[in-house]
Amino acid sequence: MIRNLISVFNNSIFSSEIKNENELYFEIDTDKVREICSYIHKSKDLPLVSMFASDERDLNGKYAIFYVFAERQQANLLILKTTIDPNRMEIPSISETIPAAASYEREIKDLFGIHPIGHPEPKRLVFHSNWPEGKHPLRKDYKLNERPKIAKEIIDFKRIEGKGVYEIPVGPVHAGIIEPGHFRFSVAGEPIINLEAQLYFVHKGIEKLSEGKSIENCLYISERISGDETFANSLCYCQAIEKIAKVKVPLRAQYTRIVFAELERLISHLGDLGGICLDTAYLFAAFHFRTLRGWAYLVADELCGMRFLRSINKLGGIRKDFVSGKEKSIIKQLRKIRDELDDTAKIIRSNSMFIDRVENTGVLTTRTARDLNAVGPGGRASGINHDVRKDFPYLVYDLLEFKVPYYQYGDVNCRMNVKLEECFESIDLIIKAIELMPAGKISETIPTLEPYSSAFGITESARGENIHFVMVGENNSVFRYKIRTPSFCNWPALCQAVRGNIVPDFPLINKSFNLSYAGNDL
Repeated sequence: MIRNLISVFNNSIFSSEIKNENELYFEIDTDKVREICSYIHKSKDLPLVSMFASDERDLNGKYAIFYVFAERQQANLLILKTTIDPNRMEIPSISETIPAAASYEREIKDLFGIHPIGHPEPKRLVFHSNWPEGKHPLRKDYKLNERPKIAKEIIDFKRIEGKGVYEIPVGPVHAGIIEPGHFRFSVAGEPIINLEAQLYFVHKGIEKLSEGKSIENCLYISERISGDETFANSLCYCQAIEKIAKVKVPLRAQYTRIVFAELERLISHLGDLGGICLDTAYLFAAFHFRTLRGWAYLVADELCGMRFLRSINKLGGIRKDFVSGKEKSIIKQLRKIRDELDDTAKIIRSNSMFIDRVENTGVLTTRTARDLNAVGPGGRASGINHDVRKDFPYLVYDLLEFKVPYYQYGDVNCRMNVKLEECFESIDLIIKAIELMPAGKISETIPTLEPYSSAFGITESARGENIHFVMVGENNSVFRYKIRTPSFCNWPALCQAVRGNIVPDFPLINKSFNLSYAGNDL
């Protein structure tokens, strides 16, 4: 890959380097960004999986933009880095050729003030109409405790015009215990022509909060990105720090981490399956899935006393030996859940009225899923056979046999079946991990880290591919922490999946993705 890119773009590549075994870095000419990214995406068929900026003026007087592509067949990350002069706060937009870049570029514009030239719709993403122009909080000179004056700006939604076309605004406050998000439907009768989502009502400034914190303190922040992805996020952060430290986590800790990662997946999917059934008024199945989820929570309670699975990971391993002495009890409970889940799956799959409701509803085509880099069950239901546990093996997943279910049609039924089959695989993986778990240490010490070294953590959360970038600063502090959860990729995919469906189908389609507001609104 290095030789190929240098031969094609020799004069535009200033340096290349391999870090952390599978991270390929290229520093490139800003004026050639669009050309090089397009070549990598189209000619090499590599998806853009993350894109972010970093204020490195204290290091080299410039801002940096990182474009992260995944070479999944070889388990490599290909990272293009270009620097931006503070006197020229702009980059060429790549979103015309790589649609997945559109939201990243809008995010960078809001948080850093770097303008994507040629972006088809560069309106605000993170900030709403009350945020003042010219304030960019991820610049290093923006103080954490600064409270800007309230501004007033009108941010327009896309208008669809025509005879019989009207708008239905929904939210941001919803009739339920969920976080806020505003959805603007353009409809003709009942069919949806367009859906535009405005999120970030719960933007918490997590990446800013992380700056200057110790690497240990930042672990607690990572656990609070999104409640039902606590373990996946903390594991991703730990991975990045452990790579920088060149620390190998003990085997017993690796097996234990698999137990908790799969338990979190099982709990999440059971909740989603219950929600899908509830939104079709199939109450028997809905409450049966809720019962099974309750049983899974009992397993979590016995293991660690925490249903959100916090304070389990630590840098270099796990905090205590959570599984020791509980093996027989946990396996017995999991087998009970598996038997009941098997019966429930047979019941719902034989209910023709239910299947008729979920088939051909909320179709996300394979082409759209690829364009937007849809991940997790949302992508696998649309024919994208990608799972980080297989493509970028971590922990000891490569020592455990398991299947990754995927379908082609991209409707609610396919997303439901992916999650249902993943529940069985997660139960089996937990049992295998417990049975094969060796004795031994559960953690290693993290040494003093080399300042301004960096690494990516990448995990498969319940919602899909989860990527965290960490650059450390002086004295084991965090210089830059970039979080890209799967929901960031899948919210645009959801907006595409509802087109052509009727308005009453939206809650069902939304639940089949079950995206996180908190995990998106960092």
